[in-house]
Order: sequence, then structure tokens, then C-alpha cells
Amino acid sequence: MDLRPLCKYGEKCYRQNQQHQKQYRHPKSKRKRDDEEDEELVKKNKIDDEAVDETKCKNSDDEDIKKHVESGSSKADPENEEEKEAKSDSVEREESEPVDDEADDSEAPLSPEDIKENIKQKYLAEFPEDLYQMWEFCKKENPGNPEETFKSTLGFTLVGPFDILAGKHKGVKINSRGKRPNYLLHWRYYYDPPEFTTIINGDRESQFHLGYYRDDPAEMPAFVAANSAKENGNIVYRGQNLFASIKYFLEEKIKSKDVSSDLKKKTESLLKRFIEYAKENGMDLDYKSQVTKNRDKKVVCKTLHGAGIVVPVDENDVGYRPVPETPADLRKMFRKIAESKTDKERDKNFEPLQELITYIQFANDECDYGEGLELGLDLFTHGGSVFHTTILSLLPLAYQLLRRDEYSKIIEAHLKKRRHIADLSELV
Repeated sequence: MDLRPLCKYGEKCYRQNQQHQKQYRHPKSKRKRDDEEDEELVKKNKIDDEAVDETKCKNSDDEDIKKHVESGSSKADPENEEEKEAKSDSVEREESEPVDDEADDSEAPLSPEDIKENIKQKYLAEFPEDLYQMWEFCKKENPGNPEETFKSTLGFTLVGPFDILAGKHKGVKINSRGKRPNYLLHWRYYYDPPEFTTIINGDRESQFHLGYYRDDPAEMPAFVAANSAKENGNIVYRGQNLFASIKYFLEEKIKSKDVSSDLKKKTESLLKRFIEYAKENGMDLDYKSQVTKNRDKKVVCKTLHGAGIVVPVDENDVGYRPVPETPADLRKMFRKIAESKTDKERDKNFEPLQELITYIQFANDECDYGEGLELGLDLFTHGGSVFHTTILSLLPLAYQLLRRDEYSKIIEAHLKKRRHIADLSELV
């Protein structure tokens, strides 16, 4: 089923913009169908004529014909056509259904020996010093199993790039699903936008996890955030860096009335050693820094996930214009589309969203790229496979226009295998 919204102008639509044609379904007029049939007939006659000419040439110059056929065959690859069809079909499947991705089967590039370069290659971004210092602290606390250092006190397990530091990726060419590990999807939960990279797992039932949040893949993370994917797509600020975040959770555990006296003493002891190590190694433990406060001033809108977005805006306010709907109205609009019972009902409910997308096309033409990013992320945060085609028409383009190409790759990979489950390791 073609999930693209129906263009409200139907067969009378005058817009030939390629992006518009990709976003909307257009019923073909009788004249257009007749023209296409005529074109096919012309192509067929042309092919027949070429075949006759080739037969004539073969008798006179076999070698030239062989070269011509060999060079021409490399341009038409039926396997590539099958891959395109598979990609188109994949966005229509349910989020919980794993989708085969032939690109996963290709041989992985060799991992750099330098661990930081290794992680950068796999995640398309550099990671801050607090990640590596946290690993050193955990190795000191629990040499045999560093990733479980906070398991008994907070229920936390270090994952994501920490799996690379632990060497868990070594020797894993194919995972249990028969696929090569895709680190862009490694512990990427259902509501994790490209800006979010999971580094800690918590409660399985709520799918609570912590991750770095960065506005631009070329920059270091802006802060550490939390999300409970089983509950909603809210992204909650939880510290300027990983040390500030862990300190916050250890202190919250100690304050809790539900903690036993033994666990409280154990947590207090761990917190003391943790603070000493952080100070010795120059890790800032303040919950908020001047950097995060400065980011707050640059946020152009909160978005439905709550973390907001930051995009370049010049002195003439070019770079962003708001989506002309309130968050409450957007949620209501999205809900009506997701709950539509028939194609006809869905097409009708899509009309207000279609109008917003038209505004975004105008905004992109005038360099206000932030509006497309905002609406695309809002659709992603709401959730639902019915929106995947629309998201793919908005977010990759927005990221490319903002020169955040790495995020285009992440969102495209995620929507192919978007799963609402707790076990999201690509290494097992």
C-alpha cells in the first residue's frame, strides 16, 4: 500500500518539483496514461531498431560490438533495481518487524587500532573525554566487569560505545540475526532521534536509558539525556556530562525512602570514590554548565520530545520559521492520521499535514531549514509506521540542508528497522 498522502490537487496538480512528486500520490489522467503508452511504444520500436542495427554491425565488427555490450551492461543492474524496491517496501512494514537490509551483508571496513578513531568510525561522531574517563573509573572499581559498575546501586549497564571499549565487538562479524552489526542502530531505541546516542541501559520494563544528545554530529554532545521508550518519546535533561549525570542519579538514590540501609551505605561509599576520581581527573560535576545554558538560549523551538533543536539563524532571522501549529494541535492531527480506519479516511486526515509540508517546501526555498527539521522530529516523536514515508521526505533533506549528513544516514537506517523492544544490541 502506498502510504504517501494524496495530493489535494489530484491529477490537476501543476507542480513538477521532484520533491513534491516524491511526497505525494498523484492519480494519472487519461491523457497522461495515453502519453505513457505512446512513449512505451516508441521505446519498443527504438529497441527493435537498435537490435536490427546491432545484428548488421555484428557481421562487420564483432570486437566493437563485444565492447559496446560489455560497457552497456554495467549500467543496467537488475540487482540494484531489486534493492530500490526493497527499500521502498521496507518503510511500509510494522516497526516491530525486522527488515532485511542487504547493505548489512557487505564486508565491514577494518576497525582502526586507535580506540577513539574506532568508535568515531562506527558512530560517525567523536565522543568526549568524560566517556573515556568513566571507563577508566569503572575498570578501577570493577576490573572483571567494568560495564556493571553501577548495576547493583543504580541498575545501570554501560553500553553503546562502551561495548567497543570492552572489546565486545571483536570477532563479531555476524550477529544472531545473521546480519553484520550496524553500530548506527546499536542500542538505538524506538524514540531515539539521530541526535541521541545511547550509552547506558537501565530498567528493561520501561526501556529507560541514558544517552549523549548533540545538535550537530560535528560537535561534541551538548548534554546527557534520558528517555523511557516504553512510555513516550520525551527526552529529559540529565546532566552536562556523564559524570554530572551519574552523580545526580547516585544522590537521588541516597535520598530515596525506598532504599535499604545497606544499599544506602554502599551507594554513599561509591559516590565518595566517584567524586574523588572526578575531581582528580578534572571532570566537571555541576549539573548544568555555561555551555548548556548558552545552548538553551539558542534553542529555536522545544519540539515534541522536549530537548529542542538548534539551527543556524543569521542576523536577518533566516534559518528557522516555526511550524504554524501548537504542540497540542500537532498531536491531535497525528493521532487522527494514525487511527484512520480506511485509505479514504487517512487521505482526508492527511490534508492538514500535507498543507504543513507545503509550507516547509516554501521555507526550504527561502533557507529556513529548521522548520522541516522540527516537523520531521515531531512526527518521529509521535511514532507510527504510517508516518515513516513522510519522515523520510522531511528529515534526510533537512539534515542535508543543515550539513548534518551523518544524521541522514542514521534516520534512514533507523526507519528500516525501527523496533519497540528492549533488546537492541547489534552484537548478539
